[in-house]
Amino acid sequence: MAAIPNLLLAALPRKSYAELLPGLTPVVLTFGDVLYEPGQPIDQVYFPGDSMVSLLTLVEDHLALEVGLVGLEGMVGSPLALGVDRSPVRALVQGGGSAMRMGAGSFRSALRRSPPLQRGLLRYVHALMSQVTQTAACNRFHLVEARLARWLLMTRDRMRSDEFRMTQDFLSHMLGVRRVGVTEAAGALQRRKLIEYSRGVIGILDGRGLEAAACSCYRIVASTPA
Repeated sequence: MAAIPNLLLAALPRKSYAELLPGLTPVVLTFGDVLYEPGQPIDQVYFPGDSMVSLLTLVEDHLALEVGLVGLEGMVGSPLALGVDRSPVRALVQGGGSAMRMGAGSFRSALRRSPPLQRGLLRYVHALMSQVTQTAACNRFHLVEARLARWLLMTRDRMRSDEFRMTQDFLSHMLGVRRVGVTEAAGALQRRKLIEYSRGVIGILDGRGLEAAACSCYRIVASTPA
């Protein structure tokens, strides 16, 4: 059997994964695509491979703040695992790439039949809830530079790459700060030779140094078992 890029699926017993395969469709997610809006039905679930999806909460219908990131470790559409069929957040593709997609009906049927899938998803939902609560505290209490370092490391871990496409406007929405705040924070990290930023592409030059610059939230989220 070929390597399985999504870690949640890869952790299943091979028999359980084989039973899921008929309902899984390989897809390519494109940067900037919206998979769900708040209150909309979750018609499909996604298991990212080398793609990544931001979970955004909306305020007053136009301000967006990132509360979670989903990459190869998890699934987009996890409320379905809890019996909830509408999304509480906007799911926005932040890193384009591969994923496996499954229709909501097929997913519910597979979940009923597969105790290993149930256990894996419940552990993942716990990890995602921990990430969301830690991110809320981080956005309230930590400085922008440390938050940016944390966010870049989380992105690196999920995309398995030290380089990714990202505009300052997009980062300002992800971190819930004005663009000038992102510019200052990115400039500070560049002067310390931890990152390089040019024409919408961010490169991590010193991963260990960036970890030292990040707030403790990165280590807390990274160490939460899924």
